[in-house]
Amino acid sequence: MQSRDQNRAWVLAQRPVGEPDDDTLRLETRPMPQAGAGEMLLRTEWLSIDPYMRGRMNDAKSYAEPVPIGGVMTGQVVAEVVTSGVDGYAPGDRVLALSGWQDWAVSDGTGVMRLPKGLERPAWALGILGMPGLTAHAGLAYIGEPKAGETLVVSAATGPVGATVGQIARLRGCRVVGVAGGPEKCRHAVEVQGFDTCIDHRAEDFEAELRAACPDGVDVYWDNTGARPLYAVLPLLNPFARVPVCGVAGWYNLQSLPEGPDRGPQIMATILRMKVKMQGFIVYDSFPPSAYDAFLAEMTGWLADGSVHYTEQVVEGLEAAPHALRDVLAGRNFGKVAVRVG
Repeated sequence: MQSRDQNRAWVLAQRPVGEPDDDTLRLETRPMPQAGAGEMLLRTEWLSIDPYMRGRMNDAKSYAEPVPIGGVMTGQVVAEVVTSGVDGYAPGDRVLALSGWQDWAVSDGTGVMRLPKGLERPAWALGILGMPGLTAHAGLAYIGEPKAGETLVVSAATGPVGATVGQIARLRGCRVVGVAGGPEKCRHAVEVQGFDTCIDHRAEDFEAELRAACPDGVDVYWDNTGARPLYAVLPLLNPFARVPVCGVAGWYNLQSLPEGPDRGPQIMATILRMKVKMQGFIVYDSFPPSAYDAFLAEMTGWLADGSVHYTEQVVEGLEAAPHALRDVLAGRNFGKVAVRVG
């Protein structure tokens, strides 16, 4: 429970080797931060749990600096402004901030975005109306470029990004094939999200089932996982296929190169022969500012009329955040995971 006298914060205690464990993060109790001139005090209400957080634990070259040992674990939050010396923000405002895994934070307004007043479901700003939703919408618009009648395959099909990708592609007139872990998730993708079919990547005959589900090949493959789904899709890619590379969750815990044959020649030869466009991206610096306005306009309409379904898994309490992240990395979550902090 949040206290007005102390600040609980999860810090990176040591860099994990493989999967994070109980020794990776440490819960510290710190003095309450104090906002000075030109700063505001933020009280965390909701914390987003996302696969990219595993990468931030590594001391490796990436698109963002790693979390330092002893540093507060990174993460996007929905927070309430408690006191403010920052122009444009007042006590009681609700904001999006990158203040991480802690109860309280001080900000000068950098990287903070005020949310609309009266937002019915604030945590949705961390999911379908936030980074995951924008990732799906902009990544499809600028890289995937789905066209009516094409076949789109998406891995991690019931996660917050994958589920949104598939539903948008369906609205664009595509045939949508999901890839997910387990029969329950596959049923959800078809019965709730409206996918044409969904294939369990844990099935022994997964590759054959995916091939049968894509008789006309694959025009767009949205990759959230790398690993087995990527290798299964490669032989199915059509000429001029597009592959937005959003994540490689199947490899985040690798300590060395994957076992088995070197797939590099297969991947590169497929890109060459099929003239494939394969592009990685980071949503906040890969697209023009207008991408957000286009996303928000369409997505709010789709949610209002029921065209898009959103699944959210709420985890109670900041103390549960490390376990929630491990569940996400292992695929044990169902939908977008948000931690209710305060």
